This record gives sequence, C-alpha cells and structure tokens, in this order.
Amino acid sequence: MKNMQNDRYQSHLRMAWVIYALITLALIVVLVLFVAQDTEERFFFTIMPAAAAYVFRPTERYLSRLIFRFTGVSRPAENE
Repeated sequence: MKNMQNDRYQSHLRMAWVIYALITLALIVVLVLFVAQDTEERFFFTIMPAAAAYVFRPTERYLSRLIFRFTGVSRPAENE
C-alpha cells in the first residue's frame, strides 16, 4: 500500500512539473511572438522568463500541498 501511494505521489509530482514547464513555455511563446518588437527583445523574452521560472520555482512543500488539495494523494513519510 505504501509503495502504491509513493508511486501515485511521484506520478502527480511529475505531472505538476510538466504543467509548470508548459505554462513557462507558453508564456515565452506569447512574449516572443506578440510582445517583442526586435531581435534584442526576442532574445531577452526567450531567456528571462525561463530564468525567472527557475529562480521562483515552487518548493516541494508547496507542490505537496497542491497535489494533496487537487488529488487527495499525500506525500509519503520520509524514512531515514
């Protein structure tokens, strides 16, 4: 039972990171295609949202709370 819960949690965690990456990618595409006016701005809008998404990435604790709220799967206890 514990192993199945861990597998479900890991699956949901991977899905959360995929969604986060896709949102970042969509933001980059919108900025590059619709906001940027020259090549310098295109370069800036390509690099900076990805860097900001990395710096301000959600913590493991925050993602665990969101996964529990939306799916009901809690983070498995750590065994040391």
